[in-house]
Amino acid sequence: MDHLGWRLKFGVLGPSTNTIVQPDLDAMRPVGVTNHYSRIEIPAMSVRSNEDFLRLVQHIQDNTLHALDVLKTCEMQYLVMGMSATTFWDGRKGAEAYLRMMRERAGVEVSCGSFATEAALNAYKVRRIAFLSPYFEVANAQVRRFYQDCGFTVVRDIALERPSPVQIAHTTDAVCREAIRKLDGDDVDAIVQVGTNLSMVRLAAAAELFLGKPVIAINTATYWHALRAAGLQDKPDGFGTLLTHH
Repeated sequence: MDHLGWRLKFGVLGPSTNTIVQPDLDAMRPVGVTNHYSRIEIPAMSVRSNEDFLRLVQHIQDNTLHALDVLKTCEMQYLVMGMSATTFWDGRKGAEAYLRMMRERAGVEVSCGSFATEAALNAYKVRRIAFLSPYFEVANAQVRRFYQDCGFTVVRDIALERPSPVQIAHTTDAVCREAIRKLDGDDVDAIVQVGTNLSMVRLAAAAELFLGKPVIAINTATYWHALRAAGLQDKPDGFGTLLTHH
C-alpha cells in the first residue's frame, strides 16, 4: 500500500504547457488520495487561427501515448485526463473510441472531460446548455457536436480564441465572468466551461450562487467523475454543488 496514497493513486495526463489542471486537482484532492502527473510534450506555439489550433491538437494526440506509458510506471490505480479538446473529437462515437483506446493502453479505468461533463449534466437533469472554451471555432464545433450527440441542446457557445496554449492560463476572471454573462439566459439550464488550462473551478462555484443554476468547470467535473467512479464519496467544499451534492 502506498504510504501517502493509501486510499487511491490517480495518474493524471496533461499538456506540458498546462499550468492550471495540476493545482486545480491538487486543491480538490482528499486525504489518502495522491495525484501523479505526466506531461504531454507540446510546443508553446502561437495559436492565431483554426488551422493553428488543429496543429496543436495533433501535437497532443501524437505525444499522449508516450506520456501515458511513462505514467504507468508509478502503478496508478485510475487515470484522469487533464486535457479536454481531444476527448470531444469526432462526436460521441469518436470520443468513445478514444476513451476505449486510452483505457486499454492505461490498463485502468479512465475519466475524461467530455464524458465527465456529460455525467455532471445528467446528474443535474438538464438539457439546454451553453458553454465557453479557450479554443477556436474549429474546436467549439467538435464540443458542440459531442453534446448534441449526447442529447443536449446547445443554445449558444463562446470561443475565447486564446493566442497560445500557455496563455490560456493567463485568462482573467473578468474575461470569464463576461463570457458567463453572455451565455446565461432563461433559455439555458446550465453553463459548462471546457479547456483544462482555463482556471474556473472557483469562479464557476461562485457563479452558481448568483445565477441559481449549475455552472460546471471541466476540472471539477473530471475529478468528481474520477472520485465517484473509484468509489470515493468525499465532498471537498468550495468547488460548487457538483462535488458537495452529487
